[in-house]
Amino acid sequence: MLTALAIRAQRLLDMTRAVDFLAPLLLRLYLAPIFWMAGTNKLDGLLPKESVVTWFGNPDWGLGMPFPFVMALLSAYAEVLGAIALLIGLATRWFSIPLMVTMVVAAVTVHLEHGWQRISDPMMCLFNCSGIEEAQMRLDRAKSILQEHGNYNWLTETGNFAVVNNGIEMAATFFVMLLVLFFWGAGRYLSVDYYIRRKVMGS
Repeated sequence: MLTALAIRAQRLLDMTRAVDFLAPLLLRLYLAPIFWMAGTNKLDGLLPKESVVTWFGNPDWGLGMPFPFVMALLSAYAEVLGAIALLIGLATRWFSIPLMVTMVVAAVTVHLEHGWQRISDPMMCLFNCSGIEEAQMRLDRAKSILQEHGNYNWLTETGNFAVVNNGIEMAATFFVMLLVLFFWGAGRYLSVDYYIRRKVMGS
């Protein structure tokens, strides 16, 4: 009896696979504007004096990368073209590769030294915790100043103050989402890839 119920429940659960295309579709729609904004911001900042290129190349306060103009351009176009590809579901598995590379580079060169968290929380620190502790001290001090000299209730009416720690959390999250798309593709019905595959490969 119990086995029969479990089998029936599993069959009911398997019926949801009829709409399994929704998962990769939502991943694509979530990631596309993120990479579009990141890429277009880089393109907008290529030529000014204090430019993205300067940040890519400067070893003291930037990334210290060789060939900074080329690296900035490659990163920007990977994100812009990748965003368009994700949006329409074109060559999704292929475009996920350079986008995953940009996430790894961002995590290692920009975010790793700040630990895991995007928002500082000393109760949840995984590694590189000294920065989070310092951020918490500054946050406590800022709250104290605002409570003494500002309308703190109004300032926090729609949300609490926080310090952006800029850890690897978001880069890692985007990487995992892209990894799913790399293995599963853009999904059925609502992607260009699906119709190309049906036309060319018959599946």
